[in-house]
Amino acid sequence: MDEEELLTDILSSYKGGRGELISILQEVQDNLGYLPEKLLIEVAKFIGMPESHVYSVASFYAQFRLLPLGRNRITICRGTACHIRGAPQILKEISKKIGLKEGETTDDLEYTLETVACIGCCALAPCMKINNDVHGEMTSEKAKSLFHSHSESS
Repeated sequence: MDEEELLTDILSSYKGGRGELISILQEVQDNLGYLPEKLLIEVAKFIGMPESHVYSVASFYAQFRLLPLGRNRITICRGTACHIRGAPQILKEISKKIGLKEGETTDDLEYTLETVACIGCCALAPCMKINNDVHGEMTSEKAKSLFHSHSESS
């Protein structure tokens, strides 16, 4: 099923009311991982709102992504315990190793680098997640060893 067929399927369970916007956007993102621009335009038509309003809502809420995530989502914890035990240095090393700044995704969609307030594994600080796998008691060297330089893999 392509994106437009998916959207048609999703919209079939809605009436087209303005109050359905966030629910529709959530469902699209749950299925695709992000909100493609062309689908935002179709959603705007469906609910009878200006495209600019739909885009404003999608870009206002942190839960929505307007760009796709990489296949490997790297999440560095910035919680107090992780911060004190070296998370900023780990973020810096990973950023340098894969060539991304926080919030960016590689052009080939291999990696997305992001931070969160707390992963919830404070006893393992500093920690990070790669997709759903938590890596605790990280050091800069351990973190770097988890990745090939992005320029090496291109």
